[in-house]
Amino acid sequence: MPWDWSALLPHYGTHRPSRRFGGRWAHRHTGLVARSPQASRTLPAEVLDDVASVVGAEVTLLSRLPGGVNEGAIRVQLAGRADAVLKAVPRGHANDLDETLRAQRVVEHMRRRGYPTPAWLGVGATATHVWHLMDFVDAAPVQELTPSIVDQLMEIIELQAGQASEHHDHWSYAWRVATGQELAVAGLSGYSSVVSALVERLRLMCADVVPPREAPDMVHADLNPSNVLVRDGAVVAVVDIGNAGSGTRATDLTTLQWHTFQDPLDGVRRRLWTRILVVVGWEGAAVLAATQILLQLEWPIRLGRHDVVAGVVERGHRALDELNALR
Repeated sequence: MPWDWSALLPHYGTHRPSRRFGGRWAHRHTGLVARSPQASRTLPAEVLDDVASVVGAEVTLLSRLPGGVNEGAIRVQLAGRADAVLKAVPRGHANDLDETLRAQRVVEHMRRRGYPTPAWLGVGATATHVWHLMDFVDAAPVQELTPSIVDQLMEIIELQAGQASEHHDHWSYAWRVATGQELAVAGLSGYSSVVSALVERLRLMCADVVPPREAPDMVHADLNPSNVLVRDGAVVAVVDIGNAGSGTRATDLTTLQWHTFQDPLDGVRRRLWTRILVVVGWEGAAVLAATQILLQLEWPIRLGRHDVVAGVVERGHRALDELNALR
């Protein structure tokens, strides 16, 4: 039976290393107009004022865009300029602004190398929220991965090779998750016997893997279909890059692979496995597969989406069977 993953797509594939602390930001005030009550109802007025002050122009909120977490993404109009996209999230850590500024630097670095992610127009923070504003791309999230789209994404991921520019190491984080050293996934075995059996299989597979020695590539860290924008069958943008950092690009290949279990994509899965093995070898692939599976389990269990867990377990075992067949 096919499983419906759409409700959790914004979360799937997210690799989130430990946060750091520090950072402040100051702005001058201009103005803002809220055309859509629905778009603005969850954003405090001071957030909207801060956005207007940073861009130096009147900002009109137009409509909420599909996808996204927390407050989500809002399409806005800048006076005298093209439309843009505003994303604001509640502050959870003292260094949230620093992390958003880090992501902005990754965006600028990768755009200079032809990586198709929208330019960031501004970043800021209030006492309650951190936000960023980016160019609006007139395209829709991919509804179904096709061999052509996956091939395009594989080539886009190759642009990340050797492009680590910020120390935000998803590779070491994946190793800690896979070897049971991250608290976020430490209690999964207690959920059920079938989950426990899968977790134990993952632990045994990764028990003797040594820590990775380098993190040479840029890593998007959440390359799921909802973050891929397409137009007329062509990938035109990769978005939601706020957790980007360093590591191995095989992280993003592994996340992409998680969404290719449909039968017509069996050939695509083989090509993805082949490239992952070329980049990180079998043990590295095992660590990334284990991390992907454990994080896929953590989200629905934490959110109470118990109907999803069985499908994750099924996919997890299938992925491990495929990987073991390539050993």
